Amino acid sequence: MQFKDRIVVALGGNALGNTPEEQLELVKHTAKPIVDLIEAGHEVILAHGNGPQVGMINLALSTAANSPAKTPEMPFPECGAMSQGYIGYHLQNAIREELLNRNMHIPVATVITQVIVDKNDPAFQHPTKPVGAFYSEEAAQKLIEEKGYHMVEDSGRGWRRVVASPKPVDVAEKETIKTLVEQGQVVITVGGGGIPVYETGNRLIGIPAVIDKDFASAKIAEILDADYLIILTAVEQVAINFGKPDEKWLANLSLEEADQYIKEGHFAPGSMLPKVQAAMAFAGSKKGRKALITSLEKAKEGIEGKTGTIIA
Repeated sequence: MQFKDRIVVALGGNALGNTPEEQLELVKHTAKPIVDLIEAGHEVILAHGNGPQVGMINLALSTAANSPAKTPEMPFPECGAMSQGYIGYHLQNAIREELLNRNMHIPVATVITQVIVDKNDPAFQHPTKPVGAFYSEEAAQKLIEEKGYHMVEDSGRGWRRVVASPKPVDVAEKETIKTLVEQGQVVITVGGGGIPVYETGNRLIGIPAVIDKDFASAKIAEILDADYLIILTAVEQVAINFGKPDEKWLANLSLEEADQYIKEGHFAPGSMLPKVQAAMAFAGSKKGRKALITSLEKAKEGIEGKTGTIIA
């Protein structure tokens, strides 16, 4: 089959929900615009976030570890692997069903993906990503002393553990992913930004961290030599002066314009900023590559140039 474009699609958390039951229903709707792209003749690789899911797993297992049953506490990288497995399970079944409903017999597979980071990344010296439950100050101090966790007070709601958010360097399973993609399969990969690991000789060792899923999506798109990276969000286009009287929605952004808008502080650090930065990293990695930021429902129209924000 001759494909039009090879596209990596990065799904946001709003496409997945906050509980297994909610997710199971939401992915039915998520699958439709994804399959629209496939039906239009594109080769699609899917990435996704896992914030609520990995937090839920981490909280459940931490609570169980302190119960009378004394269930073993689960390390954070293993919690990430669990989230990849169950999100992938829901997504691949929903996409498979939607493909078969349209008489399209294309295999769908989830790859439990390890993303290699540099253990000397400066991010490890300044953990910023909150994970897991809220604790009292007394309980937080105990975790600092007993487990060496980094704990911070979070907006008056209690104390939370924070972990580093290093940049992705490589994808351990890239050859497996390439093989599946080249055979025409739909691949779900780098879930939640990937399981963060570092290399020591022939070993890959998990490290407590959260890799931004948009940066991980840009990395796998670069590795797969994709034509497009689509970063899906809650809005149809990127805006400057967002929420202000002079708000302006952008159909196109050059790398230079995007850089200038970042310097002017137009994009919120916990929201649009990493999406724009990841889009710039991919678009700037090779001539001809484009990144699109838009909503899930508008992905196909965005590729057709009818909406969204193209960064190139």
